[in-house]
Amino acid sequence: MDRRHELSGAGRAAAWALAAAVPAAFLVVFFAWPAATLVARGFHDDTGWTLDGFRSVFTSRRTWQAVGFTLWSSATATVLCLLLGVPGAALLFRRTFPGRAQLRAAVTIPFVLPTVVVGVAFGSLLQPGGLLGGLGLDGTPVAILAAMVFFNYSVVVRTVGTFWARLDPRLADAAATLGHSPVRVFLTVTLPALAPALVSAGSLVFLFSASSYGIVMVLGESRFRTIETEIWFLTTQLLDLPGAAALSITQLVIVTILLWWGGRAQGNLTRALKLQPDVLAARPFRASHDWPLAAVTGAVVVGLLGLPLADLVWRALHPGGEFSLGNFTLLATDTSLGTGLWAALRTSLVTATAATGLAVTLGVLVALVASRRPRRRRARHALATLEAMFLLPLGVSAVTVGFGYLITLNRPPLDLRSSIVLIPIAQAVVALPLVVRTLLPTLRAVDPRQLEAAATLGSSPFAVLRRVELPHLGRGLGLAVGFAFATSLGEFGATSFLARPDNPTLPVLIFRAFGRPGADNYGMALAASVVLAGLAGIAMALAERVRPREVATW
Repeated sequence: MDRRHELSGAGRAAAWALAAAVPAAFLVVFFAWPAATLVARGFHDDTGWTLDGFRSVFTSRRTWQAVGFTLWSSATATVLCLLLGVPGAALLFRRTFPGRAQLRAAVTIPFVLPTVVVGVAFGSLLQPGGLLGGLGLDGTPVAILAAMVFFNYSVVVRTVGTFWARLDPRLADAAATLGHSPVRVFLTVTLPALAPALVSAGSLVFLFSASSYGIVMVLGESRFRTIETEIWFLTTQLLDLPGAAALSITQLVIVTILLWWGGRAQGNLTRALKLQPDVLAARPFRASHDWPLAAVTGAVVVGLLGLPLADLVWRALHPGGEFSLGNFTLLATDTSLGTGLWAALRTSLVTATAATGLAVTLGVLVALVASRRPRRRRARHALATLEAMFLLPLGVSAVTVGFGYLITLNRPPLDLRSSIVLIPIAQAVVALPLVVRTLLPTLRAVDPRQLEAAATLGSSPFAVLRRVELPHLGRGLGLAVGFAFATSLGEFGATSFLARPDNPTLPVLIFRAFGRPGADNYGMALAASVVLAGLAGIAMALAERVRPREVATW
């Protein structure tokens, strides 16, 4: 009996090891190897290993300007997102009113938009002749910050909101009964309880802001640079691999620190969620009491989120000030950008679908393995390392990955440089961390007593997995698919290196059109941005519809 039990345990261990090995092998081959090769080649010249790259880059004023602007803009955007996102979380997750589900979906759309589309939308709004062109904000840090907040606002709303929805309100009610004002109750009771969610959301916003490649490329106008755009400049314009390698390592150090900090916050958040009941009944919206929440959220949704998108659609449909489909017609028929709309759309949909299937399959395996609850401390540390490894692509420059593909996957046994297969692989690498971030909290929120009860009743480990854990996993699967598809559809950094001139994706087509002079090219960039934004919005709306309950994402 003991011998059979040992064999059964060894078989389970082997199955979990295999489940971890498959995604780990994918990440090593298609992320770690290309990035490490690029970095290593940057530190090796014809005579041997050298640190000249570090010396030349970090004695350059341009480098310190890029590092300083990255840290300043990301920190400022994080603070703004937290200040604006907390009222939105309270309104959308702690109050009920008609249209709440639709408003949640609408708030999520900016996050899944390609950063290049966000840049084009704000550029259209703020440039001279735009709706807000008179403010003189075009090409300023304010424009970049506004675009970063636009992009990351929903991260705070969802992370804080899903936690807040499960926060027991009785302690705050007791404080209010004792005569404390609503502001004092929030500052002394509610805000400390929300701390794990605020730290988790803040670390993610900082990370996403620091890697807003498309936003800075479009709105920075070469005057404002981040670490990521500087890596692109050194790699593609100067062919300075040592300098690019030095900046890549700097970025990796920053990302590692943030992931460690965010991982601790995520762990605290997950433990806190286990102590809370399931989603509590939200209270009906009362205008007399909740008008500050509605005012702040309404101003953000209409002024910051809605206005750039509305202006983008308006300008795409009104070239010359009159309604016309001319920009869309030109986009569909003109091939001066390498191809027309339909070919780029087909390429984008095919590659995004393939990338989604790959990212979700691997993400499910990672989430199942990382959600295990081993008793040994060494095993727990191993799982934490595995999780952190799969979150690294969140902050490592997609430019580094894309260029790394060109110099590593160009000879047997993996000669894929001219193959379109590389694009969905790169997109899957970018989408995989979001899938893991979406699925893992749903599994960790499973009450261990459910698993123990099922095992006590005689269920095998496979039966426990099938009957208890997989149904919980399904709660977040639709949202994971939506995020993966929308992210893959709009991936630009790596794809800009890998897309062939005659077969670009929509984000690459937009950047090409936006970077060329002439009203026709600008009109095509606007039209393509509208198409891409619409596809991303549809993907997220469908994902929201199949999500039956609140899922603690991110």
